[in-house]
Amino acid sequence: MTANVNGIRAAQRRGGLEWLADAQADVICLQEVRATTAQLMEVLAGSPLDSYQVLHAPADALGRAGVAILCSLPVKDVRIGTGTVPFDGQGRWIEADLTYGRKKLTVISAYFHSGEAGTAKQDEKMAHLAEIDARMRELASQPDVVICGDLNIAHREVDIKNWKGNRDKAGFLPEERAYLDAWFDSGWTDLGRVLGGEGPGPYTWWSWRGRGFDTDGGWRIDYALASKGIAKRAHTATVGKAATYAERWSDHAPLTVDFD
Repeated sequence: MTANVNGIRAAQRRGGLEWLADAQADVICLQEVRATTAQLMEVLAGSPLDSYQVLHAPADALGRAGVAILCSLPVKDVRIGTGTVPFDGQGRWIEADLTYGRKKLTVISAYFHSGEAGTAKQDEKMAHLAEIDARMRELASQPDVVICGDLNIAHREVDIKNWKGNRDKAGFLPEERAYLDAWFDSGWTDLGRVLGGEGPGPYTWWSWRGRGFDTDGGWRIDYALASKGIAKRAHTATVGKAATYAERWSDHAPLTVDFD
């Protein structure tokens, strides 16, 4: 499962931890944790998620970003960041080598920059995408890798309700979408799309403002990408959109993938 929690403490107050625990996932990838490791452990202690092993990459800037992996599988190794100093302290990438049976499964929780077209924020996003692209190419040859997270990019027109009005906006720019094209062409599988149908949707993010949630005016920006070996064993992908606006505990909905 992957879920942008929009702040782990806010998600706790809104009932998000109970929702995540009820799914009984073997691995839960979190983004926008927005907490120190001590704060995260305090939130999880005594919660329905306290039985999971916790791997956390917080951002150096307090209250920003942060990714984590909660898992019930044995952990062999953990790596934080994509290997370059400018981005490794931003809390945007954590890798864990897990063991299932006699095999190794590498799981990554990622949180990409949101960007802002025509500004320095977009320059930083594109620089980060270039770094991630290099790591994606290194991982592509491994059989069992799953990259989960908020990529902040809608891949195609069916992945955003108002695509015409967002053609010049960050998250739907051609140069951003080109990275997804390249990854899928190189063998990565977009499980949310392959198992979720041709669309439009299912979307995973809706603004807190306006009536976008009620009218399903969303974006599909949360992904589970799988390398060739494990992609063959994925059989369902489900977006856990809340039944009503009042029941939302994040502006994102979790994406859950089941594997044989």
